[in-house]
Amino acid sequence: MAAPMLCRRTALLLQTLNGLSLSKTLLSANSKCGLLFQAATYNPKPLKLNLHQPYIPDKDSEKTPQWQKTAKYDGKLYGRYGSASGIDPASLWPSPEQLDRIIAEENEWNPSLEVMLKNIAAKEEEETEKRLAKEKLIAANMAKMPKMIADWRREKRETKQKLKEEKARRAKLLVEARERFGYAVDPRSPKFLEMVAEIEKEEKKKRKLLKRKLKEEQAAAPVTPPVTPAATFS
Repeated sequence: MAAPMLCRRTALLLQTLNGLSLSKTLLSANSKCGLLFQAATYNPKPLKLNLHQPYIPDKDSEKTPQWQKTAKYDGKLYGRYGSASGIDPASLWPSPEQLDRIIAEENEWNPSLEVMLKNIAAKEEEETEKRLAKEKLIAANMAKMPKMIADWRREKRETKQKLKEEKARRAKLLVEARERFGYAVDPRSPKFLEMVAEIEKEEKKKRKLLKRKLKEEQAAAPVTPPVTPAATFS
């Protein structure tokens, strides 16, 4: 008994849902058709232009806005009402200064084909000059490369030799300090630094004496007179 009743209620529910979906589909279709019909039958009202009594602002009045006193607004009025605006079309023509500015802007932003070709040629020539200058600089640097490498190696050898000589001199000073004081001396101690200053002073004095001796020997050496060619008599 309950099973057939449940089946009937389920069938009624399905019929109701199908009817609702069908009604929604019809409504959406009808709404689209209505919008298309409204768009097709839309007929806007034409703008009303009062050519007999057009609105011409009084430029001498203080109540007139400044933007209605400009030449741009005069052009709009003349374009809308024509001769009925009372504006002389000759006054709308740009002045010589404005015309020159317009022509200059036109030439700058819209140059002629001849000018564009000249600009392209000038740009290509400039790029070529830059490329040739760069290639010339690279060639010159490549030509200097062997000498630069040789100088770098020589400087490296000299630096290495100086470090080696400084290391040997330092070791010699440490040995001399050990012999003088009888014990190993810290190279940062004041005693070691005083000894180094004293030795450097003595070496400087020896170099000075040697230089003076060489100078005296050069002054004492006999000066040989220059040999003049013998005169020939005919």
